Amino acid sequence: MPARIVLLVTSPRLPAGLLTAAAWDVVRRHPVLVGAESELTTAVRVAGGEVTVVDGRATQALLDAAAAHGVAVWLAGPAGDESLARELGLRLAREPGLAELELMYGSWDPPGARLLDAVAVMDRLASPGGDPWKRAQTHRSLAGFLLEECYEAYDAISAGDTDALREELGDVLLQVVLHARLAEELPEEQRWTVDDVAGELVDKMVRRNPHVFADAEAGTLEEIEASWERIKRAEKARDSVLDGIALSQPALALAAKILERAGRVGLAVPPPLAESQVDPEARLGAGLLATVAAAREAGLDPEAALRRAALAYADAVRTAERR
Repeated sequence: MPARIVLLVTSPRLPAGLLTAAAWDVVRRHPVLVGAESELTTAVRVAGGEVTVVDGRATQALLDAAAAHGVAVWLAGPAGDESLARELGLRLAREPGLAELELMYGSWDPPGARLLDAVAVMDRLASPGGDPWKRAQTHRSLAGFLLEECYEAYDAISAGDTDALREELGDVLLQVVLHARLAEELPEEQRWTVDDVAGELVDKMVRRNPHVFADAEAGTLEEIEASWERIKRAEKARDSVLDGIALSQPALALAAKILERAGRVGLAVPPPLAESQVDPEARLGAGLLATVAAAREAGLDPEAALRRAALAYADAVRTAERR
C-alpha cells in the first residue's frame, strides 16, 4: 500500500479545536508536520497528537515521514499553503509511486465568515497605526457618506444590476462596520460594538417573527405584517403613529410615509388645500402634498414616479446637447 500525505485544511475563522471527527482521527493517529506554531498545533498536542515544526524543505520532510510511518499529515496554514501543495503535486507527478496526496477539510468557514474579516480589517484601519482618515471620522462626519452609499445601492436596484448591487451593499456594510468601530472609542457609558449592533438585530428578528421562532401561525402576508406592527408598537411605546419616521428622507417620500402612517390607523385628516394658502411656497407645498395623497390612493410611489420623470428629462437634455 503506497504511503499517503494528507493536506489538512482548516478555517482560520473558527476556534482551533473545532475539527471534524475524521480530522481528529488523522491527527491523533499519524505524525503531523506544520510550518509554524499556532493555537491549532497546541490543541492537537493537548489531544495527544505528535506535531513537528518543519523549518524549510517541507516537501522532503513530508515524503520522509510518509515513507517511515505510512501516513503523514501537513497542517496547512491560514492561506492553505498552496505553494507547498503545488510543489508536492509536481514532485509526485514526476515520481509516481512515492506517495498519494489527499486533501482533507478539517473545518469549513461558516456562512458569514467573511464578516469577521470585515470587522478585523476595520479594526486595523481605525486603530493606532492604521488609516488616519478613518481615525479622524465621527458619526456626524460620516452621515453624508452613509446616505450616499444607500442611494448608490438604490440606483443599482433600480437598474437591475445585481453585480453593482453586491458592490454597493459592501460600501453600505463598510459604513456600518466603521460606525461600530468608532463607537468603541466613545466614553464608557456611551460605548457599543458591532456585536451589540448584530445582537440587537438578532433579538429584534426573533421577537418580531413569532411565526418562525415561536408557535404563532404564519397566516397571510397581511397578517404577518400586522403582527410585525403590533409587536413593534408594544416595543416602542410611542406617543404618536408618526413617531419613528425618518424626517431627513426626501420630501416626497416623507409625505408619503406620513400619509401612509395616518391611514394605517384610520385617521381621516385632509391635507391643506392649495388655494387656501397665501404664501406661494405654502401653496406649492400643499399642492405637492395633494399630489402625493392622490398617488397613494392610486397605489403609486410618488418618489419613484418623480425620479423616473426626472431621469427621462435628463436623457432628453443630453439628447438636446448632442444636437
